[in-house]
Amino acid sequence: MEDRYNFKNIEDKWQKIWRDEKAFKTEDEALENKEKYYVLEMFPYPSGKLHMGHVRNYSIGDVIARFKKLEGYNVLHPMGWDSFGLPAENAAIKNKIHPAKWTDSNIKAMHDQLDSLGLSYDWDREVATSKPEYYKWTQWLFLQFYKNNLAYKKESSVNWCPSCQTVLANEQVVDGKCERCHTSVTKKKLSQWYLKITDYADRLLEGLDDMKGWPDKVKLMQKNWIGKSSGAEVDFKLKNLNKNIKVYTTRPDTIYGTTFMVLAPEHPLVDEIVKSTEYENDVKAYQKECTNKSEMERTAVKKEKSGIFIGEYAINPVTNSEIPLFISDYVMMDYGTGAVMGVPAHDQRDFDFAKKFNLDIIPVIEPPKDSKIDVNNLTEAFQAEGIMINSGDYNGMDNSKAIPKIISELKSSGLAEPKVQYKLRDWLISRQRYWGTPIPMIYCDTCGWVMEKEENLPVLLPTDVEFSGKGESPITTSKSFLECECPVCGKKARREVDTMDTFLDSSWYFLRYSDPKNKDNPFERDKADYWMNVDQYIGGVEHAILHLLYSRFFTMFMSDINLVPAKEPFENLLTQGMVIKDGAKMSKSLGNVVSPEEIQNKYGADTARLFMLFAAPPEKELEWSDKGVEGSYRFLNRLYRLVTDFINESADKVLSTKEIIIKDDKDRELNYILNNTIKKITNDLSNRFNFNTAIASIMELVNELYKYKQNEGINFPLLNDAINKLVIILNPFVPHITEELYEKLGHEKKVFEINWPSYDENALIKDEIEIIIQINGKLRAKLMIPNNYTKEMMESEVLTSDKIKPFIEGKDVVKVIAIPKKLVNIVVK
Repeated sequence: MEDRYNFKNIEDKWQKIWRDEKAFKTEDEALENKEKYYVLEMFPYPSGKLHMGHVRNYSIGDVIARFKKLEGYNVLHPMGWDSFGLPAENAAIKNKIHPAKWTDSNIKAMHDQLDSLGLSYDWDREVATSKPEYYKWTQWLFLQFYKNNLAYKKESSVNWCPSCQTVLANEQVVDGKCERCHTSVTKKKLSQWYLKITDYADRLLEGLDDMKGWPDKVKLMQKNWIGKSSGAEVDFKLKNLNKNIKVYTTRPDTIYGTTFMVLAPEHPLVDEIVKSTEYENDVKAYQKECTNKSEMERTAVKKEKSGIFIGEYAINPVTNSEIPLFISDYVMMDYGTGAVMGVPAHDQRDFDFAKKFNLDIIPVIEPPKDSKIDVNNLTEAFQAEGIMINSGDYNGMDNSKAIPKIISELKSSGLAEPKVQYKLRDWLISRQRYWGTPIPMIYCDTCGWVMEKEENLPVLLPTDVEFSGKGESPITTSKSFLECECPVCGKKARREVDTMDTFLDSSWYFLRYSDPKNKDNPFERDKADYWMNVDQYIGGVEHAILHLLYSRFFTMFMSDINLVPAKEPFENLLTQGMVIKDGAKMSKSLGNVVSPEEIQNKYGADTARLFMLFAAPPEKELEWSDKGVEGSYRFLNRLYRLVTDFINESADKVLSTKEIIIKDDKDRELNYILNNTIKKITNDLSNRFNFNTAIASIMELVNELYKYKQNEGINFPLLNDAINKLVIILNPFVPHITEELYEKLGHEKKVFEINWPSYDENALIKDEIEIIIQINGKLRAKLMIPNNYTKEMMESEVLTSDKIKPFIEGKDVVKVIAIPKKLVNIVVK
């Protein structure tokens, strides 16, 4: 028997066995008679290279999948590819290679990399979103949205590079410039497709309350993104123009402190107000300047405020005072009404704006009397609650109680309406790109926009295109794609050339895994009924908002049209922490990247997995440590020696037929540690995913086994039981070495074919236990006492102990606090 841990031979051997035997294939025959468990990691973009973040994410999922399989569940653990997107198109432009070829090559490379980690995927369920058999159903789902009045087209602004003559996605704009040619990016109006996710805003918000298996931080991020607020829409009359400006505010209690008003530069009334006035040219110049700024730049809280007076005044509806009207880039047309009432005393952005333009600051909320804030000499906005001042009849009233009264008064005067507002906006899904799902819509001069017939799906991406990187989408260069017949009237028509945002592809892929080969439907209802929802979803917190929100929206919609039973896609969510090195996230630009291949070639996949799972709890950041990797490798070598030495030492023993008889204290202690370890790991993997503490327990068990082997009169049946169970409980973490050792232990079955070991509660009952002794709360000693001692017996034992007498002699014992089986605290003076 080879007593050296040859990880390469072992890992190659077992990966081949798993592939050949399709060890992790999920059988649909089990639908009716076996409890399911669906574990899923967020699928990757096929860039061609795994990084350590991937290794961590997929190792976490694999532990859960393997453990649940050993527990007897029918486990679904699939993998696929989010394979549409900009990188493939950029590669096509740069390298003169078709995106499909580039993507397929990367998929093969990453498939091999995932296999090399020993991940237990059912590859028969593999999907790739760029394959026609997948995107046919993405198109079909779009048509269902359209038929249910949840898809529409409207004009909106896009990023435009005047040099490349092309539309840029937000991620292609770096510091306001095109990432390719570094030309300043401008805004351009285009007609684009949207999905009405706002129709689901309340449901998306309310559903968060029932999602007990999601991290609170993720639910809060989604809640803030949806941004539901209650307030009022208030009319401010213009002084010189017979028009009203509507302002949405959540704080009508501060309206008495409104000293100016700010409109978004794009507000439709701006041009009308300044037309043929002395302000017109300056306003147009400022509007043009704003079109070159991103939303993030415009709304940054700490940036210096800019703006321009537009020569008009509004009338404060409660004070009748005239307030100047400005435009400023910090007000966005997409939120509220595109107008803000400036209350500088109680809003920091308004305060900064008022200071910049020397505008009045009138406090209307007074802080508590014990506060050091002087509202008449503010250095920053006072944004808390308090008592109202400078507010007419409302003076002295708690501001929260005044809000409904002010709204009611304004409503009765015809100046306001109660309003619920959301930050969430409808989902812009159009992309002026080639490598994405074609939008299955056709424009006819007679019929307008009409749907492609469902029987004609998929609308295939054309191959006769040119990738120049300039002008409109490459699809516009394909005459064969553009020209078609109207499905309604049969006249000449033209196809939509926009493709879909890739977030649509990833908003339902988890459902396709339930029935990935179906040619007639996106999936069969009975399979979705069985598998959904996903029991455990794993991925980075950077996807906490868009991907997860869109997936929830899709699932709710599909539930509404009776495609799926589940109203939420993911029962439990684990967001793993980043892998960092030298205090920063691994990045090529920082030169701190460690490649998975480097670690696997030197130490093996099991070592890489073990380190990733042991170094930190899965939801925390993981600090890379070369010493930690080496330590994991040493442990696996130690494990290998322990088992192979035992096999050699027990070669002449008939172990399988031997009954385990506990003979002495050493046996009893080992049996206790074995069963306690199994119990702890079962709990860690079932409830908390505390992989690091589970592995630490296993390492302690290995230490105990080494100590036990040094004793005389080894109980070989007990040792055999302990070593066999050790190998099994380690398997989810390091599957290659444990399969090899289990085979060497003489088993015909493989670990993935057996059951998780149970633990014996009786073995966890000790005759004696160790308790802590404290004097005035400080640890002074530890004592072994019988397990069945009462409080009184514990006190008596401790007070007469030779270990404790020196600490209490000559002192008054004030009180003795005994906690059975844990500690005794003696209070002395």
